Amino acid sequence: MATQLEQDYDIEPIKESDNVSVTDEDLEKRSKGELIKFAGQLRDRRNELNQKASRRASLRDDLNAKTREKVDEAQEHREKRDELNDQVQEHKKQRNDLNAKANELFDKLDNKKRELELDKGKSLDELEEEIERLEFKQQTEVLSAEDERELIERINGKREEYQQRKEKLEESEELDDLKSEAERVRDEASEHHEKVTELADEAQHHHNQMIEAYRAADEIRDEADEMHELFVEAQELADRHHEDFVRVQKRLRELDKKEEKERRTEREAEREAAKEEAEEIYQKFKEGETLETEDLMKLQKAGLL
Repeated sequence: MATQLEQDYDIEPIKESDNVSVTDEDLEKRSKGELIKFAGQLRDRRNELNQKASRRASLRDDLNAKTREKVDEAQEHREKRDELNDQVQEHKKQRNDLNAKANELFDKLDNKKRELELDKGKSLDELEEEIERLEFKQQTEVLSAEDERELIERINGKREEYQQRKEKLEESEELDDLKSEAERVRDEASEHHEKVTELADEAQHHHNQMIEAYRAADEIRDEADEMHELFVEAQELADRHHEDFVRVQKRLRELDKKEEKERRTEREAEREAAKEEAEEIYQKFKEGETLETEDLMKLQKAGLL
């Protein structure tokens, strides 16, 4: 049954029944005609297997090339990821440095506020609301002379406190500048933080692409390894058939030599018999016997006439 790889690449499995094998007994006992037939079958099967091996080797090489492409792709994503991560680290450093600077500025701002005692007491809005409340009470409630005097003193005191606090705030323009600088630095730090997030997301994308490319490379490499095994299977069978083909050819040459030797021996025996016959005829000729035409031809062939 064909494997998944053989199905995917339309590779016909090697049928054991199509293979040809020759035993030592075949070489010794088979006739020359049978061995010639064996040689033809072995040659044809060898050539067929070599073609299968060649196609499988080509597919294997293609898969190895695709593996290298995927590895190169993964390496490109790795380099891009590392480049982006370096940028992330640079923006992180700038963000952290700016945040540290902003914190220093805000601490300085808080210290200045404490020096001006701006953090103590009520805000101008609170003082203004309190003054309005006391004035409304003065206008709407019936008070004794003593209570009204105390209320007026409280209102005046609040107004004086309001004026003093307002003057301090007006004197604190430097604080506004300091606050603006601190906020500007913090905003710049936020921009670097956004860049960190953006670049980190992009780096993660390339990291994921790198992992995917390496995974694909592993899968293709596994296919290439499996294809190599199929190539080895076909090539080893082709080599085995070639070795058997060579064995049969060697045996055929041995049989040819044996036949030639037998023919040579037979020719020599025929020549020896012809020579002996010619000598006997020549002896008769010397003794004066009449020779027939055939006998004369045998003498002439033997070089005795």
